[in-house]
Amino acid sequence: MSLQVNRKERENNNSLVHRFTRSVMQSGIIKEARRRRFKVRSLSDSAKKRSALKRERAKAEYERLDKMGKARR
Repeated sequence: MSLQVNRKERENNNSLVHRFTRSVMQSGIIKEARRRRFKVRSLSDSAKKRSALKRERAKAEYERLDKMGKARR
């Protein structure tokens, strides 16, 4: 994805840079580059299961403490 901004007649450097910056922001190049900066690995099936079990245990513990009136929020 290339972006090109041509200098207009009698345009100073500051306005050219401002126009270029605005067009880069509007095109979404910066947003896309930040999104692709770090690749997030997908979790393995066993890791997903461990995480789900951990959530279930935490939920059950919270409900148990809530019934006793000792839930921390």
